Amino acid sequence: MSTSPITVARALYAALEQGQHGAALRSHFTPDAYTLEQPNRLKPRGMRAELAQMLEASSAGAGLLAECRYAVRSAIEVNDTAIVRLLWTGTVARDVGNLREGQVLTAHIAQFIETRDAKIRSIETYDCYEPFE
Repeated sequence: MSTSPITVARALYAALEQGQHGAALRSHFTPDAYTLEQPNRLKPRGMRAELAQMLEASSAGAGLLAECRYAVRSAIEVNDTAIVRLLWTGTVARDVGNLREGQVLTAHIAQFIETRDAKIRSIETYDCYEPFE
């Protein structure tokens, strides 16, 4: 029995909301997984990250945020891909640069999550951050 791509995506979001990061997330991904982040406010040139980089970045993010939430607004499946529209919010845990403890960051996100064998093979993400000062 196969697991739907939307179920796979939601499982990752739930793990992130629970504070899982680094190696604890590895089971959600295929060994050759990668993320393609399209240009956005935080990464103006965009970025491609292989699995090791993704897991490392998740730990860095966990250190910056007191909590985060993924509110799925809509999701559809096309073959092995989940196309998800969501609202992400993250509460800053400590002062970093121009970010302040307790500040809530918000992003409107569209993701294309390709799955294989009930795991994430790739994530292409379009993150539109609301202004933060």
